[in-house]
Amino acid sequence: MAEKTFAELLEESTENSRMMDAPLSVRLKAVADEVNRLSPEFAGVVGRMVARLEANSVGQSAPQVGEQMPDFILPDEKGTLVRLENLLEQGPVVVSFHRGHWCPYCRLNADGLARIAPDVKRFGAQIVAISPETHHYGAELKSYAKAPFPILADVDNGYALELNLLFWLGDEKREAMQAGGFDIAPYQGNETWMLPIPATFIVGRAGLVKARYIDPDYRRRMELDAILAGVARLHAEAVGIPVQSAPASKTEGEMSKAPPAAYRRALSS
Repeated sequence: MAEKTFAELLEESTENSRMMDAPLSVRLKAVADEVNRLSPEFAGVVGRMVARLEANSVGQSAPQVGEQMPDFILPDEKGTLVRLENLLEQGPVVVSFHRGHWCPYCRLNADGLARIAPDVKRFGAQIVAISPETHHYGAELKSYAKAPFPILADVDNGYALELNLLFWLGDEKREAMQAGGFDIAPYQGNETWMLPIPATFIVGRAGLVKARYIDPDYRRRMELDAILAGVARLHAEAVGIPVQSAPASKTEGEMSKAPPAAYRRALSS
């Protein structure tokens, strides 16, 4: 029997983490810990890449809270064009960037978003995920997560570039990924080896960014509770319910925490 690749071994850990009854951050950390155990060398490469991105403030010039979120027109996993402007006519939108279906952290994040999607919908909002992969592989991520929301294909990373989220992986990370069984070029349909910072934005109906989470360390994502608190606050404000809140770590905006009573009042409105 052929020896399993690093990617295949990590797949097992991802599935174990997916089944954990724990916050998303805990599940993501479980995968990161397994990466450290399986290959300290690969973990070191990741650490150096993240340090480079942080030193250059990559992603931090993306749309700020209170600024207009640029419009997009992108195809979903079926090839249907989806426009942000049209989505906002229905209510607030959670825009979540993913690196691809091959990324274990993105899979866990998409799975988590799918779990909270019904509550997000009850708050009058919706979720869209954006990935630089072609729609075929977006469909794979959607199927994996059983996502009720679209996975949009930002092929060649045009929208990520407009938002200042795009970065080059670098030769060291590319070589490490290829050696470990992660060759992303076929998934993206190009050889650029560029990816978006996996950021999350909560966009209000007027198109303004109400909260954002941007972290160059792709092993961390916006907490699901923070997303729910964000859309709950927007819904509460829309129906005239006062809500107090306090920002959570790495999440910018005034909506990262909301008291349980506000959730109940907002959901019943």
